[in-house]
Amino acid sequence: MAQRLNYFQQSPELAKKFLEFSNALQGSTIEQGIRDFVNIRASQMNGCAFCLDMHVKEAKIHGERDLRVHHVAIWRESTLFSPRERAALAWTEVLTQLPPHGVPDDLYDRVRTQLSDKELSDLTFQVMAINGWNRANAAFRNVPGSQDKAFGLDKAGLN
Repeated sequence: MAQRLNYFQQSPELAKKFLEFSNALQGSTIEQGIRDFVNIRASQMNGCAFCLDMHVKEAKIHGERDLRVHHVAIWRESTLFSPRERAALAWTEVLTQLPPHGVPDDLYDRVRTQLSDKELSDLTFQVMAINGWNRANAAFRNVPGSQDKAFGLDKAGLN
């Protein structure tokens, strides 16, 4: 499948503002490893090949172990994730596919045992950002790996 259009070229100001929003998340209270897992899991759920490819490579560059990256899709069954990482992945899933009546209280309460109010707020913005990118990249069929050189992802050694 070929890319449909380049939304950065068509809406440069909006794309730039959304990128600024996403870049601001680098300074959040959520550690890089969890942000990588959040980006991977949401991208898996949304079927966004471009973003999944990108965030797997980023996780590798950030030093994440290969097996943990492979286990993101099965995090509930895996023994490789901490309670904090599990809380972040559960929050990612519920916000990526909102249930008909919103976030259940029991899930909210469980996540709150692992994250402070500020961390939960920051994590929510992280999930919002990746879901936005997933939607744009899936809609316009951006080709996985096509921006590796531009984003420095060729350093992952996963070509």
